[in-house]
Amino acid sequence: MEIELYLKERKEMVDKALDRVIPSEEAYPGIIHESMRYSIFAGGKRIRPILTLAVGDLLNQDLSRFLPAACALEMIHCYSLIHDDLPAMDDDDYRRGKLTNHKVYGEALAVLAGDALLTLAFEILTRDCYNKPGVTLRVMQEIASASGTSGMIGGQVVDLESEGKSIDANILNYIHSKKTGALIRASVRVGGIIGEADEQQLGRLTRYGECLGLAFQIIDDILDIEGEEEKIGKKTGMDTWKEKATYPGIHGIEPARKKVKELYNESLSAVEIFEARGEALKILAEFLVNRDY
Repeated sequence: MEIELYLKERKEMVDKALDRVIPSEEAYPGIIHESMRYSIFAGGKRIRPILTLAVGDLLNQDLSRFLPAACALEMIHCYSLIHDDLPAMDDDDYRRGKLTNHKVYGEALAVLAGDALLTLAFEILTRDCYNKPGVTLRVMQEIASASGTSGMIGGQVVDLESEGKSIDANILNYIHSKKTGALIRASVRVGGIIGEADEQQLGRLTRYGECLGLAFQIIDDILDIEGEEEKIGKKTGMDTWKEKATYPGIHGIEPARKKVKELYNESLSAVEIFEARGEALKILAEFLVNRDY
């Protein structure tokens, strides 16, 4: 399997679905829809929705059933980035090589665009996407839990509170596994829930998602030190400047790389039971831990 082609095809599938569900700029009030679309279509890799679709591939399912959840996950991820970039949070001027939402539309509209994307994500999930209320409810619960104070928001809060402080490895692991890892883990689990994977399969998918989510954030930490701004699309060195808690900051660069390799190997082991059907997940893991942007 050629990973670049796989990513391109799945990204196009997700982008078309997002274009259908997000109101057009002609829909009143147009400015909020324009702001939402500005950030959604600003060049994201669509990693979270692609992970959901990859599980659909693994379970040999019709991928159209997975697209509503895939879109919802991407909208929640995008809302979190819009809010993270605000002056009250990380105060970033650029995201993916483009001006951040609040730099184009102002802070008030950026807050509302993020709110609107979060709200629309759950509206989409209520449209009886799966013709099985039990599946719909489980998907919504999974995504809500990963997005709230027991997941992404909780991790963000502890991350903010830890700036400029000396923290231990347990707190750092909490930040990384919640702030970034929770939504990645949920992206994989949601695919399993929609595809009605059995308990053993779902357990293995869960472990894969956990390993990949933590590895993904450690790579982000490393890239903030060693990455190229042109590839990443925003300033590097900001974690150090803001005295953020990072894996290299606590453990060092080489131990960080070693940890990524361990997590990568564990993610592969987790999906061994799927044999050849797990190829997409394995290649995605390799791509994500070796990325330079």
